Amino acid sequence: MVVTLNKNSNSTIVQQFIKFGIVGVSNTVIGLLIYYIFLWFDKSLYQVGNAVGWIVSVAWSCYWNNRLVFTQEQNSFRQMIKRLLKSYISYGGTFLLSIILLHAEIEWWKWSEKIAPIVNLLVTIPLNFLLNKYWTFKNEQEVKQ
Repeated sequence: MVVTLNKNSNSTIVQQFIKFGIVGVSNTVIGLLIYYIFLWFDKSLYQVGNAVGWIVSVAWSCYWNNRLVFTQEQNSFRQMIKRLLKSYISYGGTFLLSIILLHAEIEWWKWSEKIAPIVNLLVTIPLNFLLNKYWTFKNEQEVKQ
């Protein structure tokens, strides 16, 4: 399989990446807002808040990536559920990767706890974009051809 990129497809990928970033910022805000609401009720609920925030923010991200970033012509209920499950798998995989990287960076390589998460974003954001573009939201029409 040979992939050829032309100027229009490069422009589309850049536009999608920018939109993906905007959705990602909103995703982060939603997740943090939920997290802090749980803390406001009871500080011991930080793990519950983190989990609920992640679940809601991934669903939010899936919805907006479907509508704004990787627009899909076919949006049957079955296809939406399939994309949602793939979103959880994609984001879950990169979340686990970030946990592993964070451990290695801080415990083994003795990096700063303040810098390591930022470095991880340089890995997980592009990886999430690629997973979403080429797996989660891969156009079903392209697969059939």
